[in-house]
Amino acid sequence: MIIDGKKISQEIKDEVKEQVAELKAQGTEITLAVVKVGDDPASAVYVRNKEKACEYVGMNSKKIEKPADTTEEELLDLIADLNNDDSINGILVQLPLPDHIDENKILLAIDPNKDVDGFHPVNVGKMVIGEKSFLPCTPAGIVEMIKRSGLDIEGKECVIIGRSNIVGKPMAILMLRENATVTITHSRTKDLQDVCKRADILIAALGKAKFVTEDFVKKGAIVIDVGMDRDENGKLCGDVDFENVKDIASAITPVPGGVGPMTVTMLIVNCLRSIG
Repeated sequence: MIIDGKKISQEIKDEVKEQVAELKAQGTEITLAVVKVGDDPASAVYVRNKEKACEYVGMNSKKIEKPADTTEEELLDLIADLNNDDSINGILVQLPLPDHIDENKILLAIDPNKDVDGFHPVNVGKMVIGEKSFLPCTPAGIVEMIKRSGLDIEGKECVIIGRSNIVGKPMAILMLRENATVTITHSRTKDLQDVCKRADILIAALGKAKFVTEDFVKKGAIVIDVGMDRDENGKLCGDVDFENVKDIASAITPVPGGVGPMTVTMLIVNCLRSIG
């Protein structure tokens, strides 16, 4: 089975669209503020995708673009204003930020109740102990994809390659919440291939093109590819060698069209959750 992230994300967006229309009928609008500093071309694409998703479901998006030489203090002042603005439900600061700005300081400044990326330590802590919170978009999207594809997580052995704060670590927490048995692997893991070969669900989030070959994958495993890399010809690919792995896996996500669309969609879900 090729897991179609575009199709699943469209289903979720259509569900959100209905709920947003209901809220609008009751006089409640949802507004996402997207802050972009500098002119990173990849960031511009991501911001546009987020605006388009908001537009589709009927949410408002307020884009605030600042020049690359904006100071840390100016950015903190802007976030304080957005925190205090009752018309703004969600705040997203597009990363990466210019080198002279401390990303952690900026993310900490966002009101946890408006942190629709789910990166604030308050939301991370709530996620760890199982309280209601904004969930990081990519890991939440992966759980949603697996479930909506009719695949079971409970009782399965899940191996994650990568331990980033954005994907690897929260992914482990969310899979634990779904009653999987979880192993996190990384660059210092011994016998990495052997550990990965135990996985019923293998999630690759390490940022190395086609790193995961058939030698990593147990027959019949579910393989989720979080990577967005370029191969030797400059073509977009994932962390998984798709052609070699697809016949061994029982289900696999492609790149593009797998995890990517889910990330933006779960951001929209978080914006909806910001109400109430």
